[in-house]
Amino acid sequence: MTRRYDFETLVNRFDTGSFKYDQMIKWNKMAEEKKIIPLSVADMEFKTPPAIVEALKKYVEEHILGYTGPTKEYNTSVVSWMKRRHNWEIREKSIVGTPGVVGAFYMAVSAFTKPEDGVIVLSPVYYPFYSAVEKNGRTLVKSSLKDVEGRYRIDYDDLREKARDPRNTMLLFCSPHNPVGRVWEKEELKKVAEICEENNLLVVSDEIHFDLVMPGHKHTVFASLNDWARENTITLTAPSKTFNLAGMHTSNVIICNREYKKRFLEEMSKTAIMNLNALGYVACRAAYDESEDWLDELIEVIYENHLLVKEHMEKHHPEIKVYDLEGTYLQWLDLRSLGLSKDQLEKLLHKEALVFLDEGYFFGEEGEGYERINIACPKSVLKEALNRMTDAINSVKI
Repeated sequence: MTRRYDFETLVNRFDTGSFKYDQMIKWNKMAEEKKIIPLSVADMEFKTPPAIVEALKKYVEEHILGYTGPTKEYNTSVVSWMKRRHNWEIREKSIVGTPGVVGAFYMAVSAFTKPEDGVIVLSPVYYPFYSAVEKNGRTLVKSSLKDVEGRYRIDYDDLREKARDPRNTMLLFCSPHNPVGRVWEKEELKKVAEICEENNLLVVSDEIHFDLVMPGHKHTVFASLNDWARENTITLTAPSKTFNLAGMHTSNVIICNREYKKRFLEEMSKTAIMNLNALGYVACRAAYDESEDWLDELIEVIYENHLLVKEHMEKHHPEIKVYDLEGTYLQWLDLRSLGLSKDQLEKLLHKEALVFLDEGYFFGEEGEGYERINIACPKSVLKEALNRMTDAINSVKI
């Protein structure tokens, strides 16, 4: 297939301060010698979209990098993106810029709950959810997802029981879900909203992956479900996963309820966060206004990589379960059939295979024996990693 954009050239990220590369080298120094590409932390191994590169160059050449806030044009870009890609109408005044989604949900937990309040999460889940609750002195309340015929489902009875406890006041929600790759269907979301409304739970919905939805699936913004959801949801969005802009530290928190927005801004003021960096605004605008066709091609590439993983495992390791990827670029695998402990599995991958993923147990005890693969990389990189993984697994079987 001929594509307009380059998703095959590998950019050298060694000695650049890349977190996941430095982390990999700490795990095994041989990885640097062999120029291994880590498939762990959720940023991509693809070149930056050209329109974003050009916009940043132009801005640096023509502007001063002084203190900068959001412009009218910036807010218009965000509003337009939400309507165009998600059929979600928001007002400019509902947008609150933050340097990242993780910091935003940390602040939301602090702003909207009291010490020792219970915060519900659907586990296994993105591991900063746990620390956001615990480091704020709140009580972590886990409602485990259920694997029903190879697809994760919400346990509504369990969620309802925990929501009824008056000590629990917030649901920290992940949609699409990281790490299991679910794109929640509208009817599923309506059931969650019904439970939260009945029990007066505020919803903080991390939707950072909401642009990365695979063919055959449709994302629904939680706050768009109904009037109650609009007024009782803090929605966390960003261009960072979609366009590989994590280093720009630019996120857009959408808060339609004016009182909640005021409280969130008061919490931000305690950290002295005022505005984002000047280049982050530029990158976000260029992403939303000029890079939509790049995103459409990216989704095709990610889905092809998902199929590549699935075909490889069906051929070489049919005992390993590859979950259907509905959203995100994070592939969830069940390797429990190998009969290895989490430490043995980690050693096999890091020491023998030189494959560096995110270990399933990072996401909670429900993830033990699982692995999360970042498949946002050139196919050649993914194929090499899968082959090394196969060689190491076969050595264990002998």
